[in-house]
Amino acid sequence: MVTENVLTSLIKRQSARYGSRPAVFTRDDNGQWLPVSWNRLADDVSAAACALETLGAAEESKLAVFSPNLAQIIVTDLAAFANRVVPVSIYATSSPEQVEYIVRDADAEIIFAGSQEQYHICRRVQKANPRLRQIVVYDRFTRDADDTTSMSFDDFLALGRAASQACRDEVARRTAAASPDDIATLLYTSGTTGEPKGAILPHSCFNAAMEMHHRRLTSISDADTSMCFLPLSHIFEKAWTFFCLDSGVQVYVNRDPREIQHTIRDVNPTCMCSVPRFWEKAYAAIQDKMSRMKPLSRWMCSRALRIGRRRNLDYVRRGIPVPRILEARYRFYDKRVFAKVRRLMGIDRGNMFPTAGAPLSNNITEFFLSMGVPLVIGYGLSETTATVSCYPYTGYEIGTTGTVLPGLEVRIGEQNEILVKGPSVMRGYYNKPAETEAVFTPDGWFRTGDAGFFDPSGALVLTERLKDLFKTSNGKYIAPQALESRLGEDKYIEQVAVIGDNRKFVTAIIVPAIEAVKEYARKKKIQYRNLEELVRDSEIRRLIEQRIETLQEGLASFEKIKKFTLLPREFSMETGELTNTLKLRRPVIASRYAHEIEAMYA
Repeated sequence: MVTENVLTSLIKRQSARYGSRPAVFTRDDNGQWLPVSWNRLADDVSAAACALETLGAAEESKLAVFSPNLAQIIVTDLAAFANRVVPVSIYATSSPEQVEYIVRDADAEIIFAGSQEQYHICRRVQKANPRLRQIVVYDRFTRDADDTTSMSFDDFLALGRAASQACRDEVARRTAAASPDDIATLLYTSGTTGEPKGAILPHSCFNAAMEMHHRRLTSISDADTSMCFLPLSHIFEKAWTFFCLDSGVQVYVNRDPREIQHTIRDVNPTCMCSVPRFWEKAYAAIQDKMSRMKPLSRWMCSRALRIGRRRNLDYVRRGIPVPRILEARYRFYDKRVFAKVRRLMGIDRGNMFPTAGAPLSNNITEFFLSMGVPLVIGYGLSETTATVSCYPYTGYEIGTTGTVLPGLEVRIGEQNEILVKGPSVMRGYYNKPAETEAVFTPDGWFRTGDAGFFDPSGALVLTERLKDLFKTSNGKYIAPQALESRLGEDKYIEQVAVIGDNRKFVTAIIVPAIEAVKEYARKKKIQYRNLEELVRDSEIRRLIEQRIETLQEGLASFEKIKKFTLLPREFSMETGELTNTLKLRRPVIASRYAHEIEAMYA
């Protein structure tokens, strides 16, 4: 029986245990990694907790965090927990309208901004919402001329360090009064079809989630290092980072996701959670390099993959001892092929690389597992405090999302919907009683909105988001994510939106991988003046058409993409076509490209 909150007590427990050992690493302006010890982290959390109390943050009040990944976010969250205050994460890429909505809905009175850019948005929100009375900025910033209240994070910490004994006693009282029923955070969903909803995650959810993960992920220890890559506003990264800190794992905080290729090689972490697109891009890059190798080198790579597949998938995955001859062959190819690729990627010390958020094709999963990359495919949601299921160490099935975590129950409901019940499931949606009632069955099961089934081994198979599933005018059901995942393997294809609801056949809006297509055009001496001309070129269209045909082999005729439109620019969050978690906003895409879609069916 949990009597204290894991996250509330985390900093006290771990600083007592680890002291001067680094807890997190953050980068300075020169790109150097600077360690922050557990003692230093505890001191900063104590100062931040006192500063919050001094600024009038009451128990159960809300504060917002609007920032790219920074170590200061961890300090802010832990300081909030010490005060029984609720931190509300907002994606750094959110528009002013999205920030204003969340701040108003959560009734946040204090907001922490990452940079000058986020500060300006916070000021705009503050002018529209007088309830937002305090802005604290993590980075150096220039205050607006009429701004008399905003402060830097350094000044915020100084305020806390100068706090009175009465303030420190009050924080200590609040910490001691913390209960599993207290709300730990409001996690706003990305809203692919409507306005965001704040999932209420009490501390009891995190208490349960930490225990479940400790029981399942037994190889994780304080000898590991983790790269904090996904936004800390994403439940996957937030829960994973807390789990790492609770396990004594040293966390490197990557601020800019665009720098991850360099950062991961620099740090060489043993762990990193990511979304499938990271592995799709890595796979495409490796395949491209292999295609340009000399015949002998290409043969050696193919041979290595065959040996790796036999060893890692036929034996290791199943928990069967590897025959000595096969092990010797694997070690030979691992040293000469796989280790070099893993080293180039910065993952040669890998212990576990959890991957979730969207489907990753079986082909790519098998490829990296054959190479000795410890991918762990999983499934979860904001509403379930992240993980519902994931690969166990042995006995997992490719094409599944692994087995359900201990302590959770999963059943399959109407329309094959995955239903979840257990202590890590949210309490409901903040300020949305109707939506809360709709998302739970009368007997208390959470409706995930995802379709799936259990395979004969007991593993959970995710088939599609129910709201994305569509039916052609011929009555055939199409799962667009499965098609999009297939096409995402290709080095010439960057993004895909599959179309076909109530249509005679399936089509697609495709964003090509521009740099790869430019290189192809250069080799083929294709002339073009701009990207619009490039994507309209008949040779480029023929290239993409051939790639699509190859990728669709084995599909039924009604499932195949019959026509496609190429776009000269990517779908983006700024244009509203992607959510902050990079999911397609299908209604927006369908509306914005209605003319192009109709032309494919004309």
